[in-house]
Amino acid sequence: MSGGVDSSVAALLLKRRGCDVAGAYMKNWINEDKVVGRCPWEEDIDDARRVADRVGIDFQVVNLMRDYRERVVQYLLDGYAGGLTPNPDALCNREIKFGVFLAWARDRGFDAVATGHYAQRGHASYSAVSSTIRSMTPLEGMEGTEGMTPSEGSAFSLLEGADKDKDQSYFLALLGPGQLAGARFPIGHLSKPELRDIARAEGLATADKRDSQGICFIGEVKMSDFLRAYVPDKPGPIVRAEDGRELGLHRGLHYFTLGQRRGIRVPSNTDNERYVVVGKRAGDNALLVAFDGPRAPGLFQTEARIHSLSWTGEPVCEARPLEGRVRYRDPRVGLDFIPEGPSSALVRFHRPQRAIAAGQVLAIHDGERVLGGGIYS
Repeated sequence: MSGGVDSSVAALLLKRRGCDVAGAYMKNWINEDKVVGRCPWEEDIDDARRVADRVGIDFQVVNLMRDYRERVVQYLLDGYAGGLTPNPDALCNREIKFGVFLAWARDRGFDAVATGHYAQRGHASYSAVSSTIRSMTPLEGMEGTEGMTPSEGSAFSLLEGADKDKDQSYFLALLGPGQLAGARFPIGHLSKPELRDIARAEGLATADKRDSQGICFIGEVKMSDFLRAYVPDKPGPIVRAEDGRELGLHRGLHYFTLGQRRGIRVPSNTDNERYVVVGKRAGDNALLVAFDGPRAPGLFQTEARIHSLSWTGEPVCEARPLEGRVRYRDPRVGLDFIPEGPSSALVRFHRPQRAIAAGQVLAIHDGERVLGGGIYS
C-alpha cells in the first residue's frame, strides 16, 4: 500500500472477496541526504495506515531501503552515467515489488503480493508443439479466483488493464513466470473513474488524492534534479549531426535522451525548425542534434537489438511476427521477432519507430497479452 488510491482500492476489493489480506508500505527511499526533491513518505504511510484501519486489515512498514538503493538506484545512476536511459519503474517491479518484497511476504506465510497496477492476470493454454495460444481467460483482477492454480498444460498470462488510458502492463513486462504466479492485480478490470467512485463510496482517505509523479517510490522528483544531485556534470559540445558544426555546450550527456526536444538550449532557425537529440558520442562527449523530422539522422529506426530478455510465460524461441510497445503510452506496433540467443533478439519494426533509446524497455505483445520484455542495446 503506497498511500495512493489505487493500492487502497486493491486492498478493499481483496477484503470484500474474503481474502486473508494485510497491508504493507515498502519504505524504499526517504531522501535522507535532503539534497533533491520532495519525498512525502511520512504522509504516504499515514494515508496507507488510515485506509488499512478503514478496511479493517493489519498494516506494517517494511524497510527495503538497502535493496532499493543497490538494485534500482545504483542501476539507474550507472546507466545514465554510461549514456543509457534506464527505466526504474520496470526494474522496481522486477527487483523490488515482485522480487525482494514477494520473497519477504512468502517467508512470512503469504501466498502472493497484490498491487494497484492497472493490469490483469489470466490463464493461457499452450500447444505443446507450437506454443500458440489456444485460450486465454482474464481473471478480472482475480474476481473469485483466490487460491486457484493453473490447470495442467497452462500458465499464467499478463494482460493489459481494461482502462487503456491507465494500462501499466508495460512496466510489468520484465517479470518472470514465478513472479507473475505470485502477483495479483485486483483493480485491473476497473477504469480510474470507477475506482475513485468505489473509494469515495467507502470513505477512503485517499479517494481524491492526486496520482503521484516522479521516480518509482522515490517521490516527487524530476529525473534531471535527481541526476544533478548524484551524477557529476561532464560538459561537452553540442554538435549538429549533419555537418559536425558545434552549436553550443551541454552540462552532461546524462541529462539527455534520444528524441528529446526541450532543454537543449540551442535556438531554432529562421524557419522555426527545432533541434532534437539524435545521438550521443562517447569519444568526445558530444551531444548530437538535428532538426526534428523524418529525415533527422538516427532519429527513426527500422530495427533494434534487445538484451536481458525476460518472459512472463512460455519463451518465444523461433522467429515470428508479434507486436511491441516501444515505450509507455505508445500504441502497440507490428514487428518481426528474431531470437539471437537465450536472452537477446533482433526486432524489425513494420514501420520506422522514433527515438529508440538504449536502456529503455521494449514490451513484447501478442495482442493484449504481454509475452515479456527486453532492454534496447
